[in-house]
Amino acid sequence: MKELRQVRDAVIAALRAEGLAAEAAFPGKWAKERKTPLATVAVGAAEGRALGFCGYLGETRGKDGEAREVYGKRLEGVITVDVRAERAADCEEGGETAAAALLGKLPEGIRPGELSWEALVWEKQTGLFLRRGKLRCEALFLAEAGNEEPEFLDFMLKGVLRSEQSA
Repeated sequence: MKELRQVRDAVIAALRAEGLAAEAAFPGKWAKERKTPLATVAVGAAEGRALGFCGYLGETRGKDGEAREVYGKRLEGVITVDVRAERAADCEEGGETAAAALLGKLPEGIRPGELSWEALVWEKQTGLFLRRGKLRCEALFLAEAGNEEPEFLDFMLKGVLRSEQSA
């Protein structure tokens, strides 16, 4: 699902912007080779809903004045973030950085909900300390279609919808 990949990539970008090394989940052996904390990100369970009547939100006009139909989709899901490091203190620090990014630095199109962290553990498989977190969130996507174009553009992660901002 392209939408899940967009959410995962947006979370990875937010973590990296805060200075935490981040990659898509399942780290394999490269996690063990790192000397700094590393966060791996995956989108777990997800459930989607259309916004508006069959996803139709109305029309908007582009810079060229052409009318475009706007469709919306809402996706509720769980983002998992695993932070691994050689030292427990580094793993804890990586978890704190990740928490700050997840709760305050994500793009507007991702609305964070409940964030929970498991206890710090030693992961025998990788030989690293592990701190596993889960963020329940809601992501909003928009797609536009021109009145004269039969093609429907892909849903793209967006910020708060205009109709919700004015409510």
